[in-house]
Amino acid sequence: MKINCTNIGEVVTLPATGLTLAEIAATLGVKTKYSILGALVNNKYEGLTYRVYNPKKITFFDVTHPEGKRTYTRSLILMLYAATRKLFPKAELNVMRSVSNGIYCELLGEDAPKMTATVVKSIYDELVKITCADLPIVREEIETGEALKLLSSQPTVLKLIKQHGDMYTTVHRLGEGNVMFLNGALVSRTGIVDVYNLTLYGTGMLLSLPSPENPEVPASIVNQDKMFATFQDSRRWQDMLGLRFLCNVNEGIVKGYGDSIIQIVEASQEKRISAIADMILERKDKVKIILIAGPSSSGKTTFGKRLALQLIVNGIRPVNLSIDNYFVDRENTPRDENGDYDFEALEAIDVSLFNRQLLSLVNGEEVAVPKFNFVTGSRYYDGEKLQMRQNDVLIIEGTHGLTPQLTHLIPAEVKFKVYVCPLVNISIDSSSYLHTSDNRLIRRIVRDYKFRNYSATETIARWASVRRGEDKYIYPNQEEADAMYNTALLYELSVLRAQAEPILLEVPRNCPEYAEARRLLNILSYFKPLSAGAIPPTSLLREFLGGSSFKYD
Repeated sequence: MKINCTNIGEVVTLPATGLTLAEIAATLGVKTKYSILGALVNNKYEGLTYRVYNPKKITFFDVTHPEGKRTYTRSLILMLYAATRKLFPKAELNVMRSVSNGIYCELLGEDAPKMTATVVKSIYDELVKITCADLPIVREEIETGEALKLLSSQPTVLKLIKQHGDMYTTVHRLGEGNVMFLNGALVSRTGIVDVYNLTLYGTGMLLSLPSPENPEVPASIVNQDKMFATFQDSRRWQDMLGLRFLCNVNEGIVKGYGDSIIQIVEASQEKRISAIADMILERKDKVKIILIAGPSSSGKTTFGKRLALQLIVNGIRPVNLSIDNYFVDRENTPRDENGDYDFEALEAIDVSLFNRQLLSLVNGEEVAVPKFNFVTGSRYYDGEKLQMRQNDVLIIEGTHGLTPQLTHLIPAEVKFKVYVCPLVNISIDSSSYLHTSDNRLIRRIVRDYKFRNYSATETIARWASVRRGEDKYIYPNQEEADAMYNTALLYELSVLRAQAEPILLEVPRNCPEYAEARRLLNILSYFKPLSAGAIPPTSLLREFLGGSSFKYD
């Protein structure tokens, strides 16, 4: 059996077939910087218990790889489930979402304790015991009926599995009675998962994962009080509607309530935009600049247009100013670690000119607004001038909207800053949540394909670079916002499924991006499809689907 192992740069013939990936790694002496957690096998993610019977191309990865991090996280969640179940047998572990460099979790149910530092410490101690025992984690593919019996204490998981309708279901077992459905591979033993922390956070606990900068230590907790409050508000609203979990949304769609869900979600979106416009109205005597920032595919453009309408209703005239017009000439643009132009860097913007013109505009002076030619990579002027009237406000949208250095000469009281992001609240089930980045990536794949002539392969290939820019320039400043706007729509992936699936299916198997395409297809398969007919033309989702009444450059 021939194995092309990219880690060692060799094609090796092994004497036996049916070896697990763990056995192959040991036989070939494969070493990664940290513990091997899985592998890319013919451009598919597989766990270390996967058996190889035919020639394969294999790349082993550790926790520094995105799928390695997901594998580590899933394994840690199973261990946390086992720890909480031992201490509080009738409590249900709910894994909610990412926040503050960790994963926010709660215990619910009849004997769920009130979370205190002492309670969290007892759970952490039990978690450490499980790690030190180096217990086996067993993957089992069993008939779905049997799986449902084993998972009877996890009602949301039961509903989701029934809705998916598979004949066989893969579960993972840790010791006696600790069985979970976790969609993806896990590690083979608990001793591998030895870097984490567990701390009291809000009314629950924060599970800290290995730090991206140094995976040998847990990530430090960062202050994200505003984001967490936004998440909690959205969650309370979902709970009121009975739509916390995907199985609840699926039930509503199957029963014919899909259009109602769309209408309620869109009404909520409009109300929250109106509330932000009212906040600005209260400060209209001072606020002259509205700065909108957020990661890629968060819906910043449509938010800005809808906010502008609400400002007009409040008697405030919005004036748009594009940061893109203030790019430095191409030869002065900084480059990234790969030698490519880094258009996301703050240094790619003529910050000095931008601040001078902002000051002039705020003071009621007329300025000659620059333009930027992206073909020639140079700035030019076409005679366009801009001057603000008494009730005008500038709306500025861009990556660095919340970066203090971008508007460092502008007094704080003049600025109103908004952070826009789909802070996804819908949970797949009680043990897994939908990642914000996956939500945004699916949005972007559909939009890029429909309106920018990019294939899914191209969009996925660029995504890692996009994420690096966000980590560097956007997320560190999000708590600077005066208001946060959650653009996540409970129904959106149910609608996007029909659009995204055929695009993702075009990714060839011989491309590295095939693994991500396959993973996203798997996520989408759990969403019941929903027609886009009831989505209004002003909806944020129309920015990605098409059919918007707004005009986009």
